[in-house]
Amino acid sequence: MEPQQQAHMVAERLAEPSHQQRFFNYFQHEITALQDEMDHLAETALIGGERSDAMDHCLAGITRLSGEVKDASAYIPPYDQRTYGEAIKALQEKLEETRRSHAPKPKFSFKSKSPSALSLSDAAELAAEKRRAVPGYLSPSPNASFVNTPSYINTPANERAQDEQDSISEEKEEPRKEVKSTATVNTETKSQPPPADPLQETDRPSLCTTATSTSISNQSNTHIILPSSAPNTRTPCSLSRLSGCVVDLSVPTTATAPFASITITSVSSSLVLCGSVSGPAHITGVKSSVLVIKCRQFRMHECQNVDVYLHCTSRPIIEDCEGIRFTVLPKFHSDLISSSQEDPSAVPNQWNQIDDFKWLSPDQPSPNWSLLPAEDNVPDETWREIVPGGPGWSVGDILKAVGVTNTSAGGVAGVS
Repeated sequence: MEPQQQAHMVAERLAEPSHQQRFFNYFQHEITALQDEMDHLAETALIGGERSDAMDHCLAGITRLSGEVKDASAYIPPYDQRTYGEAIKALQEKLEETRRSHAPKPKFSFKSKSPSALSLSDAAELAAEKRRAVPGYLSPSPNASFVNTPSYINTPANERAQDEQDSISEEKEEPRKEVKSTATVNTETKSQPPPADPLQETDRPSLCTTATSTSISNQSNTHIILPSSAPNTRTPCSLSRLSGCVVDLSVPTTATAPFASITITSVSSSLVLCGSVSGPAHITGVKSSVLVIKCRQFRMHECQNVDVYLHCTSRPIIEDCEGIRFTVLPKFHSDLISSSQEDPSAVPNQWNQIDDFKWLSPDQPSPNWSLLPAEDNVPDETWREIVPGGPGWSVGDILKAVGVTNTSAGGVAGVS
């Protein structure tokens, strides 16, 4: 081998990031994402356990990151390990401080008696002690001692009045009710008339939006469209336990404002159009589905056979995944976003700069992800005409058009 070729190979190896540098970049991404999540905890609804779930999610992320630092100790110097450990400890302290600051305040508490307040019986006892100190004072018989004062006398008047006022306020106060708006969604039917029994309407799925969050869960074979009249999309969004669904969140997030973050868990054989997300996207346990999303940070865990149409301004991260295929946003959705927000091409799109943290070999590409071939991309006409739905288009028709095989009756679902 010629010296020039050897020098060229050495230069290429030096240009490749080492395991230490790759882990440092990953750690920085995770730290930033966890801090963003904690900063948005105040915007999460307190009622319904959503804030508690969000805190548990942050705690799980910190625990997972701590475990990854331990796993990487084989190639990370001790000094760097200490630095990572201090950063994780700082995150834990910040989460605990956030948990305390956002803990619900009790409606009332029992007040301790002021040390300076004396009851009448206390004052009488002090007076008796002073009299005993006077020369020639004859102590009365034990039966002539000071009579026990009633309980209402033992309490100072100002403290008793305050307690009575608090009691009256508690009786008048009524528990607050969370105000929710619901949007009815389209079920798996083909031009079927509405059910005759009005009670059946209560079985129809609905999505719940509040001033602090949007949440959709426990749905199957359903077409869900977040309406343009959604009250506020500058909040976190969560999707969980969906099967055989078409979920379209793109209309309000492109027409008004992006979601602050999005969390997707336990979704199978579905199409999810996430629209625009200004912060991180956490995807866990998604199988045999298609995702369309524009976000600042993309993290995918424990997913299989998923096609991702992506615009991301940082390097996407996957872990414990297989069969993931990436491509750019469909032109139809890219046009929607650019017409109401910033042009997606105005910031770097790193949709194909994937970091797989379960495949750290720099010499061979990860077998867990690939680029979606051009011939497998869903045509723009499909996104424009079929995916929005309409008369004659069932959920199964839409899923089939984007390459998702929904075999709810049995068999194996997948992305073709």
